[in-house]
Parts: sequence; structure tokens; C-alpha cells
Amino acid sequence: MVSVNAQAQLSTSESAALAESCTRLQEISPDYPRVYAVAAMARQGKRRWWPIAACARTEGSPADLPKDRVGQMYAHLLAELSSPRAAAVQVAAALVHAVVGRVAALVVLDGRAWDPGVDNLWVHMDSDCGIDWAGVVDDTLRVLPDDPLAGSRGVVTLPCERALLVWTVHRCLTSLAAIRHALESTAPVDTPRFAALVADAVLGAATHVPIRAGSSRVVASRRGQGLLDAFEAAGVPVRARALLATAC
Repeated sequence: MVSVNAQAQLSTSESAALAESCTRLQEISPDYPRVYAVAAMARQGKRRWWPIAACARTEGSPADLPKDRVGQMYAHLLAELSSPRAAAVQVAAALVHAVVGRVAALVVLDGRAWDPGVDNLWVHMDSDCGIDWAGVVDDTLRVLPDDPLAGSRGVVTLPCERALLVWTVHRCLTSLAAIRHALESTAPVDTPRFAALVADAVLGAATHVPIRAGSSRVVASRRGQGLLDAFEAAGVPVRARALLATAC
């Protein structure tokens, strides 16, 4: 039998890779350290936390799932903005950042990714019904072969950068599908606008992260464009973003 102390040491060791990466992300914006980083859910209480999977609930879902969190976000923003369209877009943007923007920041910075999939990602709501943090149940990171963490506990080494980008996008898609489901019944956002929010999340990370972190803009741009390519290949029209902006 493994002792309590041994279990704690194992948990700490397994979280070390994520902790190192999140420290880097926190340093990007010291005044708002949670804007890009995530938490390991094993270390968090459940107050104000809810799983992205709750967005995909249907009638007859288990009663212990959170109530209409997306609806709460929308109602709060609608009261502030008095514009159903603007409130819906802001709700969608907050959710897209939680799924895509955060992991994109780590991808462009260090060529690493946690699992942003629907069965792994949780979000934290502040007292104003906004999303101020995100967390992961499985804190395993995917890394590249030349990463210093490759081969260590708590990481899976993927064969190349393209594999990392494609894997990250396909895991994001499972969470984005749940978000779209929740938005349809509460605050609908059309497909071109939703895809533009995804593009903005990626481009925002690729543009701002290297400037704030002092890392390579060339590498960040390449990885950001690779993420957009993977989204486009998966059927999310992120390349139409420029046309959408022109039409608005």
C-alpha cells in the first residue's frame, strides 16, 4: 500500500511539468497571472468551478451537473450591455479564450500543450459571473522531442511540431462543440463570428505572448499559423476572419 506521503510526493512530481509551464505563463502578465495559466484540479476545491462538459448537457442529464452557467454569464452581460448580440459575443469570447487562448499561449511560447478536451477542462467563475481561471483534471503535458521535459514524468512526447498542433486543435474542438451547444440555447453566435473568435484567440496569443515573454516572434508566428491551419483543415473557417472584419 502506498502511504499518504508517498501519494502526495507522486502527485507533486506529476504536476511539476504543468507547474513549470504555468509559472512561465503567469510571468507574461504579472498583474493578471491567471489570464493564461491553468490550475491542476486535484489541488482545487470545487467552489465556483464547473466542467466545460456541462455545456453539452441535454435534458435528463445528471442532476449534479452545474446549472445554466452560460445562461448566467449571458444574463449578467446583457444587463450591462443592453445588447443581446454584444452580450452573446462576449460570452462566446470568454469561453473560447478558456479553451483556445490559454493553451495557444503555451503552444506558441514553449511548444507544449495541456489537454483542452471537453472531458478534461474546467473553468472558474468570479463573483461577476465571468471566467477568471481554468483548470485541467489530467495535468499531463504534450511536448516536443527537443523539450527539456521530454521523457520526464507527467509528459507525453509527440514526434514533431505539426503533431502537437493537430492534436491540440482536435482536443480543442471537443470543447468548442460543447460551447456551441450551450450558446445555441442561450446566446446564439453564428459560425463565421464564432470562427473569428477562435482565430482571434490564436492570433492574440501568437502576437502578444512573445512580446511580453521576450521569446521568438518568428517561432510564435509559425506555431500560431500552424494552429490556424489545423483549425481550417478540421472545418473551422478561421481564415475567413479578415473577410468578416471587412463586412462589419
